[in-house]
Amino acid sequence: MAHMNVDVVSADRKIWSGEARLVSAPSAGGSIGLLAGHSPLLAVLSPGDVRITPVDGGGVVTATIVADGFISMDDNQVTIVADTIDVVHADAASR
Repeated sequence: MAHMNVDVVSADRKIWSGEARLVSAPSAGGSIGLLAGHSPLLAVLSPGDVRITPVDGGGVVTATIVADGFISMDDNQVTIVADTIDVVHADAASR
């Protein structure tokens, strides 16, 4: 199954890293959904929840973007960077 490598980074540290099947994020232009093979992308994030569906089926990971950030994707590498990321958790109910 195709997957992407995802890094979630705040201003001072790496928050989460792993392989994912799907990433959805709030952007200034509306919601973005990314799957493996998506064309290169760079977008400004809006405050809200970034949802990551890991390949390992461990539940959806949610990162709440509180302050300015961006999301980029190129060659199945997704990088999410924000000044402030409030909470990151795995939703076991989504398994």
